[in-house]
Amino acid sequence: MIDPRVYHELGLTDAEYQRVLDALGREPTPTELAMFSVEWSEHCGYPRSRPLLGLFPKTGKYPTRARGEDAGGIEVAPGLFCLFKMESHNHPSQVEPKQGAATGIGGIIRDIFTMGARPVALMDSLRFGSLASPHTRYLVAGVVDGIQFYGNCLGVPTVGGEIEFNDVYRGNCLVNVMAVGLVEERKIAGSAGSGAGNPVLVVGNSTGRDGIGGASILASHEFGIDEEKRPTVQIGDPFTEKCLIEACLEALESGGIVSLKDMGAAGLTCTTCETAAAGGVGMDIELQKVPRRETGMEPWEMMMSESQERMLVVAQKGREDEIMGIFHKWGLNATQVGEITDDKVLTIRDNGEVVARIDSALLADPPTYHLPTEEPAYLKPAQNKDLSKLPEPQDLAATLLALLSSPNIASKEWAFRQYDHMVQTNTVVVPGRGDAAVLRIKGYKEGIGITTDGNGRYCYLDPYLGAQLVTAEAARNLACVGADPAGVTDCLNFGNPEKPDRFWQFSRCVEGIADACRELQVPVVSGNVSFYNEGPESGVYPTPVIGMVGVLKDVTKHCEMAFRKPGEAIYVLGEMAGELGGSEYLKVCHDLEAGRPAPLDWKFEKGVQQACLEMIGQGLLSSAHDCSHGGLAVTLAECCLLGGVGAEVKLPALDGVRADAYLFGEAPSRIVISSSAPESAILETAKRHGVPCRKIGRTENETFCISLGDKHICAPVALMAEAYNGALPAKLG
Repeated sequence: MIDPRVYHELGLTDAEYQRVLDALGREPTPTELAMFSVEWSEHCGYPRSRPLLGLFPKTGKYPTRARGEDAGGIEVAPGLFCLFKMESHNHPSQVEPKQGAATGIGGIIRDIFTMGARPVALMDSLRFGSLASPHTRYLVAGVVDGIQFYGNCLGVPTVGGEIEFNDVYRGNCLVNVMAVGLVEERKIAGSAGSGAGNPVLVVGNSTGRDGIGGASILASHEFGIDEEKRPTVQIGDPFTEKCLIEACLEALESGGIVSLKDMGAAGLTCTTCETAAAGGVGMDIELQKVPRRETGMEPWEMMMSESQERMLVVAQKGREDEIMGIFHKWGLNATQVGEITDDKVLTIRDNGEVVARIDSALLADPPTYHLPTEEPAYLKPAQNKDLSKLPEPQDLAATLLALLSSPNIASKEWAFRQYDHMVQTNTVVVPGRGDAAVLRIKGYKEGIGITTDGNGRYCYLDPYLGAQLVTAEAARNLACVGADPAGVTDCLNFGNPEKPDRFWQFSRCVEGIADACRELQVPVVSGNVSFYNEGPESGVYPTPVIGMVGVLKDVTKHCEMAFRKPGEAIYVLGEMAGELGGSEYLKVCHDLEAGRPAPLDWKFEKGVQQACLEMIGQGLLSSAHDCSHGGLAVTLAECCLLGGVGAEVKLPALDGVRADAYLFGEAPSRIVISSSAPESAILETAKRHGVPCRKIGRTENETFCISLGDKHICAPVALMAEAYNGALPAKLG
């Protein structure tokens, strides 16, 4: 009888172990026990989240493909698909920041080219604790180094992302990475095995002990105090992955591959059982044939290893030597380790001895759980906090400078300049210049826009509304560069789902994203769930991150954030004033994270987006910038800073609206635009889409001035630039 401590250490509950006993009709072998532990973990099988993920819409206004594969995508030009996926590498990055982030990049890239798509772009969404902590500064430096190291070596541009700081992430940083690739529809590859007798190959790197337990232990439990988990972090080799990209694409082009799957979390266990289960077949594998770089590895170690840069290939019978020859040409391992069977059973042998024999569908289909939910006790007091009695700032210019130097708003050029964002020469709008990145597609007039967006504070204060606001902002960011929102991938970062208040947050956020995507007519084509993001002190804020891709019908008709030149009119497209609840101003100037985020009117939001898209398409706009973090004053200042141009703005008085809420409050459905086109053309376009648009000033030479009744902000652009550009390097040392 197996000691319960053994399977508990692997992450299996008593009920799950009993289910294994019932299914097998016997005690599992050590190898089988290890395989169930990783494949039934939350990281691989999503047993706690899967029941809710079915709420996401699967179709939208653009044709979709490949849902349920390693990535999903949408058609961006006739016969051409953009495949994209986002995943987390939170726990590994907290343990070993450089390798944790680097292998996150490697894993998400493999999800793209395993389907036959050439990777064309990366994005990352990062959350850390306060920069006052030396350990946070160590994590930030290591994660950014890992991203630039792996991405730059691969030759895949990192074209954008976001970095935010809040002490709730001190014990558990968030490192979410997104990859995008392009492929002709006829060349999209799948991962379902088929054809009894077809050879099964392991290609790429050798197998070692790195990463063992990463899926079942590291990514599926909370961090404890003083836990040593460094051995569970994988080690990445981007030079091998670069060769693997080229070899896989060449092998797929040959037509001799039946299926291809990345060995990510759970390694051989995941790829063998899921490939077999997807095709309704079995598989017979001999572990002694798997290339390894360490001696004495036990069968369970081989099946749990998460060594990087490895793939599982099912080749056509008789063409295995041809396929292996392609990988050998690129200097990679390629070995036949088994074959497809027709018995639907996954058989694992070690030197001929059967060490595991499991129904592949059983292993690939973990039990699901409908966990209890409970509204958090903090929620109502936080939402109902009376903000009306807060003192208004006496020096509005000093307040603006404080916000511009806040790490959540300040320039992230320190990170972006470490990334090669121009490799492949497709990047049209580079990091920091637009609300989203824009890429050309060689040989096509179309282009793609890409963004990642999250706001843990909004979702902490109202998970359902917060998730909707995040999704709306992602779409609005795409509209600001001229891209029509087309498809979504997500990375859902939450605390321990076994705590009812955490799972309530998760449930409400999923519902919010699902409803938002239906409003926008964009499908969720792929994604990732990351639970157990809890340090020794507390869980992270509920932080769903939305990765969204949009389509530009003509990539030459795009827009950036910067005011271009003096003498152009400035408008606000949408409503004028924001609200204090959940704002960056409230945190920076009053040390409060309270109130309710601003409400969202979907009809109005879609009208603002469509008006902006039409104006860009008609060539009416010189710039467009979503009004979000820091409110209207910060948005206007950023437009000035990026263009090196000043502005003279006069805001109309609004009855009952505080000056700080007007200037620094946040609300959705607002875009600051500039134009030299006739004012009538701008206003008529907005009116046609049923949204207000007000001219508020003009661009000027060197000074930024806002007048609001008898209140004024006036500062040289150079002084604002010093605060905005110097804040992050100064805090990082």
